[in-house]
Amino acid sequence: MFEALANLIVYNGLKFSPETPVGAALHFFVMDVTKIFFMLVIIIYVMGLLRAMISPERVREYIRNRPDWQARGMAVSLGAMTPFCSCSSVPLFIGFVEAGIPLGVTFSFLIASPMINEVAAVILIGVLGWKLALLYIVAGLVVAWFGGLIMQRFKPERWVEAYVWKIQMGEVALPEQDKSLKGRHQYAVAEVKEIVGRIWKWVFIGIGIGALFHGFIPEAWVAEHLASGNWYDVPTAVVVGVPLYSNATG
Repeated sequence: MFEALANLIVYNGLKFSPETPVGAALHFFVMDVTKIFFMLVIIIYVMGLLRAMISPERVREYIRNRPDWQARGMAVSLGAMTPFCSCSSVPLFIGFVEAGIPLGVTFSFLIASPMINEVAAVILIGVLGWKLALLYIVAGLVVAWFGGLIMQRFKPERWVEAYVWKIQMGEVALPEQDKSLKGRHQYAVAEVKEIVGRIWKWVFIGIGIGALFHGFIPEAWVAEHLASGNWYDVPTAVVVGVPLYSNATG
């Protein structure tokens, strides 16, 4: 569908030839922009509905009084599926502590939540395919799991201020949301507008750079300089990627 639309716009409408660098670059740009924004709107809307239905309090109660390995698995999974905004992080942390959930488990949740970004996963599927997107998600889950284990080894409970242990969950103010179907829909639509409005320019820039590479840089050059098997290939790719990917979405 997206390739057909790109063919219609670039080759039939603008009359560019697929054999020219400009034509190939424009075709790549149009196809990827339409595909990625389509997937972004769908996935952000779905995740917005999920956020509206699952509150931090429900997450806390779900994990409470579970065995360590089971609680950690739930924490990592819920962290990946329910990326709460920063305004919920502190109340959620306090709620976990107050409920007696080990801080190692809490850190597993808090590591997974921002690291496994649904928007970045969608972009990876659109640009690099589902296998690399799956690898990104699995790597995030593994880092969150072992990151929480490492934090637990340091026994971070001893560094928590005494007043935190005395806070009751009822005293933690969380933003109220309209739980009706209409309210959830409005919340999800607002999420789409906010996130897409914040990242659209970076998506355009990223795809534009990719289109330039696709149209004007021969594959043989890329294979020679970044896929030749030399020891510096990965560090070079990292250095090139730093200015291009300033955050998970970018």
